[in-house]
Amino acid sequence: MSATQEPPGATRPRTALWTRLLPWAVTIACFGYLYIRISGAAQADEPGQGVLAYLAGIFVRVDWIRWLVLMIPYSLLYLLIDTLVLWRVVNWFNTRVSFLDLLPVRASAYIISIVNEQVGKGAIALYLHRRDGVPPWQIGSSMVFIMFCEFYYLLCWALEGVTLRWNQLPSVFHVIPLIAVVAVVFFAAFVYYFRSPRFAASAFRERQIFLAFRKASPWYYLIIIAFRSPALLAAAWVYSRVAELFGVPIGFLDILGYLPVIFFGTLVPGPFRAVAVAMWPTLFPEHAGEMTVFGLVQHNSFLLFNAAIGLLFVRRATRELFGTGAQQSS
Repeated sequence: MSATQEPPGATRPRTALWTRLLPWAVTIACFGYLYIRISGAAQADEPGQGVLAYLAGIFVRVDWIRWLVLMIPYSLLYLLIDTLVLWRVVNWFNTRVSFLDLLPVRASAYIISIVNEQVGKGAIALYLHRRDGVPPWQIGSSMVFIMFCEFYYLLCWALEGVTLRWNQLPSVFHVIPLIAVVAVVFFAAFVYYFRSPRFAASAFRERQIFLAFRKASPWYYLIIIAFRSPALLAAAWVYSRVAELFGVPIGFLDILGYLPVIFFGTLVPGPFRAVAVAMWPTLFPEHAGEMTVFGLVQHNSFLLFNAAIGLLFVRRATRELFGTGAQQSS
């Protein structure tokens, strides 16, 4: 069997029980912490007031029409940037495909991603396999490359955030510069391993799942980070405006310091973006209730907005995935 081929009967190793339970344990801990903070804020606002009544009062005060006006364009912009990244990577490593051909399947994959992001990526892989006959492992390589770049994109901006607001952020985030140093050293060794002729005979390196990393020059990683960055700048502006709707004015430069660190926190596994949500009342303890609701709404409604946009494209994506015209549609 060639080193570039994956074993035909390969099966995934069974996931350890603790890896499945850990995200839920983290989520329970975060929501327990939030309950304590909100309960205290509710009592300070009005003695004897229940947590649900307190949160309902915050919801009622928000101008949801203005919220929609801010969030819908932001979600559309994110879709365009996300598709741009996918288009660039696929055209680098897999096959020539137009931006408009990828847009429907990228949008529709958001629907599946609510339940499982990896299944959403699998839908994209299936589309490209049916459309152009690209081997699934090679498409998977492009998806892994995007995820790899996503980590470094978040880390770069988190480093900017912790530098900008070093004194305002809890000390636990002061470890981010150290993480960045380790990540840079790892990146240099990683790229050298996959690009250097010295390791050309490595069977591990020649696997199809690493195709993108064998082809990618260091500039490719920087280009993807640059493509992603307008999404974070737009998010900082939108979150700053939305925070005002919740009664907490936060300047653009302030949010640009906090938001990348919070987005970096979303790398911690757990449903409902619990870690990211818990960070908002930690950073703004005088507005614990408002910022808890703000975090829950922003980090979870964003997924729903993306899925709703995906519904607009799902018929075309389904036709191209499973219809007779899926093969060689362009």
